[in-house]
Amino acid sequence: MTWWPSCWSWWTLLVGGKDNFPADRQAAEQALAVFPHARVSARQNRAFLHRVTRFLTRDAGVRQFLDIGTGIPTPPNLHEVAQSIAPDSRAVYADNDPIVLAHARALLTSAGGGRTAYLDADLREPEKILESAELRDTLDLTRPVALSVIALLHFIPDSDNPYGIIRRYLDSLPAGSYLALTHVTPDFAPDDVRRAVDVYREQGIPAAARTRSEVERFFNGLDPVKPGVQSVHRWRPDDTSRDDLTDAQVNVYGGLARIP
Repeated sequence: MTWWPSCWSWWTLLVGGKDNFPADRQAAEQALAVFPHARVSARQNRAFLHRVTRFLTRDAGVRQFLDIGTGIPTPPNLHEVAQSIAPDSRAVYADNDPIVLAHARALLTSAGGGRTAYLDADLREPEKILESAELRDTLDLTRPVALSVIALLHFIPDSDNPYGIIRRYLDSLPAGSYLALTHVTPDFAPDDVRRAVDVYREQGIPAAARTRSEVERFFNGLDPVKPGVQSVHRWRPDDTSRDDLTDAQVNVYGGLARIP
């Protein structure tokens, strides 16, 4: 059997995960050859998710999470971070990658009074996700939900209307909900990022880096949480954050905003 590279399994490899195949390792090596900071970028992206989840749980009082484009489980997962602060936190994970589905069991172990569910679905199918039994049995859509779309939207080309897709989710969530996302950008190292995007495309994976203004557009109509859209390593850094990185090493924007 030939394993084609999965964008999630070789991204997980860069983060430090172990679940991948030879094609994934080859794709990761190609990315590192043209973009040596790919591993740093992936790990800072993951660290952003952890900080956002802690902020939402500890400071914003959110207890419900919808994570789309989950990727292969890599501890600590979103629900583990949330439940370490609020054990009653609930999370629904959604992904359409069969390799992720094979590892989804690791996402279904919940602590205390919390609960998790996994849904095999594509970001571009908002109705399927929002109307699914998995989501409806786990989350209460009359109460605030944090929607996280981490390292996914740069795989959605303009032809698929990524802004319209995100808006359909936001329109279905109540006031007080949040949107958290990250996105690769060409703003700091355009040549390096272009080469990395080309590697994705050569592997049959659509990819599109977007500028800061293009990333900020996903948050139109929402109340941004300070400091707004920033390089992910600069978004509310904590004691575990690295302070020796430049924007040109990371090349990923992140942001969080609240539905008014």
